[in-house]
Amino acid sequence: MSTFFTEAASAEAVNARMGEQSDPRLREVMAALVRHLHAFAKEVQLTQREWEFAIDFLTRTGQLCSRERQEFILLSDTLGFSMLVDAINNRRPQSATENTVFGPFHVQGAPERAMGDCISLDGKGESCLFEGSVKDLEGNPVAGARIDVWCDNADGYYDVQQPAEQPRWNNRGIFTTGADGRYRFAGVKPVSYPIPHDGPVGQMLEQLGRHPWRPAHMHFLITAPGFQKVVTHTFVGDDAWLGSDAVFGVKERLIARYERVEGGETQWRSQFDFVLTPQ
Repeated sequence: MSTFFTEAASAEAVNARMGEQSDPRLREVMAALVRHLHAFAKEVQLTQREWEFAIDFLTRTGQLCSRERQEFILLSDTLGFSMLVDAINNRRPQSATENTVFGPFHVQGAPERAMGDCISLDGKGESCLFEGSVKDLEGNPVAGARIDVWCDNADGYYDVQQPAEQPRWNNRGIFTTGADGRYRFAGVKPVSYPIPHDGPVGQMLEQLGRHPWRPAHMHFLITAPGFQKVVTHTFVGDDAWLGSDAVFGVKERLIARYERVEGGETQWRSQFDFVLTPQ
């Protein structure tokens, strides 16, 4: 029996058209999407002009996507949706290190480096020693943990953004822990930087009275046999943008202390321990 479309029963009419032979999970997700989308339009009494603007906005967002730039991920990030999906899929014990957004600047195949090596190849910025340990939930050291790290340079750009100006693999490297679970490497103190804001997402932020800035951070991707993968940042503790990160990536327990070093090999030191969850 056909369900005819009416304003009151719009979502029901759409969902009634789905065939029983379709994938059960797909039906569940799409039915919920239709219900919430139709409820949204009714709640705000969406006008025809607003709907047309939304279609144009999404069209322009897609047109800006390329191998080097993913404007839809940027849209998801700035709406807090990326962080929400990440949180749903990475629920962990209270003592475990929390995830945050992966970001668009990770590169596969970064060089394996010896513990203690320096990842800053351009010599710019304030030098910093990063050190700490990788542990399990009981506080035991995790040996064989691969720690893939990357960050921006002193000008706020990743090497892939400036291939002509920065050395290849600048501020990147992979370190593997020994029996003591400790890591140690030198680099540059990260600086805050704006996300790309010259497209539709940037226009949205401007219209909403929001800024495009991310607080300074070091990226960590940590994997170890028998443990869940951790994708996270450590944030510079005194950064002005901590409370208003454009992509909502800051979590209080990921804010790290950066201590000024007098007479040392580096100008700064940042200590942070990571706690992994069993797989």
